[in-house]
Amino acid sequence: MSRLSNTLSELNLEADVLVIGGGPAGTWSAWSAAQSGSKVILVDKGYCGTSGAAAAAGNGVWYIPPDPEQREQAMASREAMGGFLADRNWMQRVLDRTYDNVNTLADWGYPFQIDNDGQPIKRSLQGPEYLRLMRKKIRKAGVEILDNSPALELLVDNEGAVAGARGVNRQTGESWTVKSSAVIIATGGCAFLSKSLGCNVLTGDGYLMAAEAGADFSGMEFSNAYAIAPRDSSVTKTRFYSWASFTYEDGTIIEGAGSAKGRSVIAKTLIDQPVYARLDNEVTDEIRDWMRASQPNFFIYFDRAGIDPFTDRFPITLRLEGTVRGTGGIRIANYSCATSVAGLYAAGDAATRELICGGFTGGGSHNAAWATSSGYWAGQSAAEYAVRLGTKVSDRQVRAIGDAGLQQDGRKAFNPEEAIAATQGEVFPYDRNWFRSETTLKASLQNLDHLWNEIRNSGAQAKEQVIRAREAASMVATARWMYNSGLARTESRGMHRRTDFNKQDATQHYRLLSGGLDQVWVKPDVESVKVEKKELVTF
Repeated sequence: MSRLSNTLSELNLEADVLVIGGGPAGTWSAWSAAQSGSKVILVDKGYCGTSGAAAAAGNGVWYIPPDPEQREQAMASREAMGGFLADRNWMQRVLDRTYDNVNTLADWGYPFQIDNDGQPIKRSLQGPEYLRLMRKKIRKAGVEILDNSPALELLVDNEGAVAGARGVNRQTGESWTVKSSAVIIATGGCAFLSKSLGCNVLTGDGYLMAAEAGADFSGMEFSNAYAIAPRDSSVTKTRFYSWASFTYEDGTIIEGAGSAKGRSVIAKTLIDQPVYARLDNEVTDEIRDWMRASQPNFFIYFDRAGIDPFTDRFPITLRLEGTVRGTGGIRIANYSCATSVAGLYAAGDAATRELICGGFTGGGSHNAAWATSSGYWAGQSAAEYAVRLGTKVSDRQVRAIGDAGLQQDGRKAFNPEEAIAATQGEVFPYDRNWFRSETTLKASLQNLDHLWNEIRNSGAQAKEQVIRAREAASMVATARWMYNSGLARTESRGMHRRTDFNKQDATQHYRLLSGGLDQVWVKPDVESVKVEKKELVTF
């Protein structure tokens, strides 16, 4: 019996499709499922429309008109950086679906900016307006929204098919249960509470729930995305640092440092000393105005601190964004966005994005395209699955399968905050995660395995800490899949950098699958070997 069973009151609901997560992927999933005729419930850890990475800022979108030359350029642009692990069939599908969905947003009245020719600029979305519109559309479609109601564990039926979820309302303490025919995990990635913009609700919860149901993962070694930010700020919007110069404390230029290809130089320097930035490389008045208009929240910190980022030097840091801007996540089994577990679907950053990015981040634009596309397909497919299932939701015999952090009373308590801090100590340092080696990976895994065993054999410190306990367990589990996958890939490919294997190895031209809880396993995805091989890139 989990701690959720000890609450005084419980909300019991039924739906054809339950969507867990209220960002772009979750809201597109909910809308698509509702349009297919399903009764849909969406639960959000925060307030649907304001929580999550996308809602906090401007988002580029991989929106490319259906012009063969432009599409070819778009697909080819990231293939080499991603180690040629992307799949062009998926790329084409995502480009097609994103094009249609963004045009749908225009039809719904999204206020796109207008260019000098009077045409809407559809390659950029402002998170607050975007998610506000999506919340409005799914409510109009009949979707029931449970805000501030994180899911903590999945339900399965007697055959092991996913059949709903249980959770708790953060504000009232009331537990809830939703029985459903299908579930879509759209909980985002894991940024390990690094204070990256909009990411403090993204703790890998969906990964842990999916793994407990038996789902596997792909590309978890491609999980060490770090974003440039002012040292005292959480604003991890990196685009504008393309115009930055980077210097040591004495003002000397750091040779090779840069936002894109020179970020490793920044990381290496930050291990021993501070790094300063200034946006002073060929920044015209027109570019300044464009920056202010496209990413206004980028400048809030500077304005409040009395810093002119175009003339003043300011200290920077690299904040871990993990799998939020990495490409690893729950493995997608087919074009329906189904996982390897019956009744369970995944969308957005919770799912692997290797299919369109390979082993290197697509940044916000590719992730935004993947969120709208995978959400659309997952919602449609989950609705179709609910119809095929044929069994009334009320007739399904279900059981909850959550464990780590939800154990029975009577076990010794563990401190979630201590577990989180210990996990951050393994994944934040640049010389452990940005630059990896067999020695550091094994050392971290020894500590993470110990943490996991402690959590598995403990209970939360108090009932009020159940949510935090699950977050801690999710982060530890995510780090173990990351580092075990990183240990298995004995090469440098994409964002995965091994100091002891600093070149790309043609014999490892495949994706890596991983999974497991107490015993983590990693193996090559033999199907991915069929990805077309091209000239390899060395680092």
